[in-house]
Amino acid sequence: MTHPSVRRPRLGVDFHTWDGIFQGSRSHILGLYREAIRLAPEIDFVFLLDGIDSLRDAHPEFRAPNVELVRMTHQRAPVRLGLQLPWLQWKHRIDLLHMQYRLPFVRTGACACTIHDLLFETHPQFFPRSFVLQSKLTFRHAARRAKLLFAVSQFSKGEIARLYGVPAEHIAITYNGVDPQRFRPGPDGADAVRELGLEPGGYLLTVGRLEPRKNHETLIHAYAELGADAPPLVIVGQRDFSYDQIDRAVAAHGLQQRVRFLQKVGDQALPAVMRHALAFAYPAFAEGFGMPVAEAMASGVPVITSNTTSLPEVGGAAALYADPNSSAELAAALRQVLGDAALRERMRAQGLAQVRKFDWQQSAQVLVHGVRRFFEPTRPANAAPSPAACNSSSGPDR
Repeated sequence: MTHPSVRRPRLGVDFHTWDGIFQGSRSHILGLYREAIRLAPEIDFVFLLDGIDSLRDAHPEFRAPNVELVRMTHQRAPVRLGLQLPWLQWKHRIDLLHMQYRLPFVRTGACACTIHDLLFETHPQFFPRSFVLQSKLTFRHAARRAKLLFAVSQFSKGEIARLYGVPAEHIAITYNGVDPQRFRPGPDGADAVRELGLEPGGYLLTVGRLEPRKNHETLIHAYAELGADAPPLVIVGQRDFSYDQIDRAVAAHGLQQRVRFLQKVGDQALPAVMRHALAFAYPAFAEGFGMPVAEAMASGVPVITSNTTSLPEVGGAAALYADPNSSAELAAALRQVLGDAALRERMRAQGLAQVRKFDWQQSAQVLVHGVRRFFEPTRPANAAPSPAACNSSSGPDR
């Protein structure tokens, strides 16, 4: 007796962030699916992006038998959302398309969505007005129409529920994780750090795009209060928008010789720069998660960060906190860490323990659980599953 073949479920992923600048959403989707591919061999993953060869060369996981890489030429968002994704979902028979932040403008199938944050709702001053206006419509639409909905922190989950009226039990948390093979303590990479003109263990570090929300300006004011004996401040990040105020702050304090800007630090060099820092400062005004904080802790570096939004959730008891609006408070925290070797050692140990809570495999298990529920043959066609069933706790201590 012959049995009719059952078509394998096909999960599509909008992977266009691979083709753009280094940012949290790019790291999230990459870390999540490197694990999910392995965890769900019964699912065919269809990744939509332009840089097929570079992804396959950089990450062998994307050569797996259950992976299909489909070229989607890099286009502006209206073209991608309005034309490319609906067409490719239909053409490649994608049963569920996983997006970040927004859904396609034209529906040709079911979608899942990860919303990292709603900071444009609560902190609109840090975003262009046009972005705020269109995001208020598209993010709300995505939150309410997605068949599966994910957030990257308890903080973001609460904001989505509060601002968009989505039941909290319908939102699963796929925390950002840290790759322990890349971000780890130890002596590796010291020569690469010296090639950048830095002395291992002899600089204060911050990492993040140069734009107002990351709050580099307050950090520079605080750094100026530390005096001439403070180690150099290294700022790693690509210039984004409204970064001229950062340059003005450096000039106003006469810090041109003590503040180093590194715009192009690649994936290979960044972990070395991170692990050889004396301390890491991240005074962002607001974050949906704050991946640099977790990466610094994984690297064995003490962290000073802001006491707002998701950052205390990520830093836990391992970090020191300051009001991001107060350069004096930030300077005091920096002075405390830089001046106390015993404190730095305690913070390193606490940070390594804290960061174990953020693991890509655990987050991928949450994703795969939700996707499998969606593909259950017994699930009614019009019933959206609740992926939050895989998140049994209310915070990162899961």
